Amino acid sequence: MNTKLHAICDSQGRPLNLFVTAGQVSDYIGARALLSSIPNVGWLLGDRGYDADWVRDALKDKGIRACIPGRKQRKTPVKYDKRRYKRRSRIEIMFGRLKDWRRAATRYDRCPKVFLSAIALAATVIYWL
Repeated sequence: MNTKLHAICDSQGRPLNLFVTAGQVSDYIGARALLSSIPNVGWLLGDRGYDADWVRDALKDKGIRACIPGRKQRKTPVKYDKRRYKRRSRIEIMFGRLKDWRRAATRYDRCPKVFLSAIALAATVIYWL
């Protein structure tokens, strides 16, 4: 069983909202689910998996600037702030710290709800207590 964990983090890399999808589905499903819970911010940093015109339009409607590099298959390249994009490493560090918890890293829980609960518990202990 394979899963993807999608997260919305603050500027310090602390998770604010988490969402689990099946591993073989597109990142757009996670983006669509988390789009309504994005707080009022100036910028959103995302990886290439979230590069879609509808995501960029939805962020623009909320007054958020997207810093998402374009996919390699795009016909017209998308400009993004490379210096700002380097701050996305904080999010990757957050995922690494969550995987320090053995239960989350080895995925003992087969049920996605129980797995998400274990991730939420780990995130609470690591970042908020």
